[in-house]
Amino acid sequence: MMREETVFGPIHSRRLGRSLGINLLPVGGKICNFDCIYCECGWNRDGRGDTQLPTAAKVRADLENKLIDLMLQGTAIDSITFSGDGEPTLNPEFPRIIDDTLFLRDAYYPNAKVSVLSNATRVHIPEVFEALKKVDNPILKIDAPTDALVSRINQPAPGYSLQRVIDALKAFEGNFILQTMFLKSKDFDSASKEVLEGWMEIVRMLKPRKIMVYTIDRPTPEKDLEAFSVEKMRDLVQPLIDEGFTIDIKGKE
Repeated sequence: MMREETVFGPIHSRRLGRSLGINLLPVGGKICNFDCIYCECGWNRDGRGDTQLPTAAKVRADLENKLIDLMLQGTAIDSITFSGDGEPTLNPEFPRIIDDTLFLRDAYYPNAKVSVLSNATRVHIPEVFEALKKVDNPILKIDAPTDALVSRINQPAPGYSLQRVIDALKAFEGNFILQTMFLKSKDFDSASKEVLEGWMEIVRMLKPRKIMVYTIDRPTPEKDLEAFSVEKMRDLVQPLIDEGFTIDIKGKE
């Protein structure tokens, strides 16, 4: 499901409420350093028709125009959310765009949160880390507890290191949201003992202020993936809830 605009919505988000989306990647393509088996935007190879990234100036102009229109219509916004057809931090102007967005949010919708959905692969880059620290909701992904399992689920670009991601996330000192997809395939199961226990150890190490556990809700590029129910996911993460972690669980709607 490719976005056809740089600023889109607002749409209803399972996790963020009424969300105005910002896509920092090509409107007619997909650029990502992950190629997740569950991505609603499809495989990377199918999104190569457009490689033009929006500039910071375009994002600022489009966002301001949209915010003015929505304000005049009396439309409420809960979140201004960086999501889209791939990894938003790959846009080289990401730090400037974050600053512009915070300025416009404060001017037009001061009660809205600014959220970034990121696969966390570039958190170790200082300017990306500093930009993510400024937003209300840095929502950062770890789907599996080993490089081998990340390779199976997320199919990252060469050079990925889960340990590097974990070390970079430690610098948030818990002030971030960890996002994890629970799913099952013919050769992988988020509910298996080794996967679940390894992931929970990472959670305990990073101590995020909130955890978002969710499952597939739309057609996926890899077939025969199984979604989890809310009840099953709650049972799986109950030990963390008992330890005091705040966990938001979203099942298939």
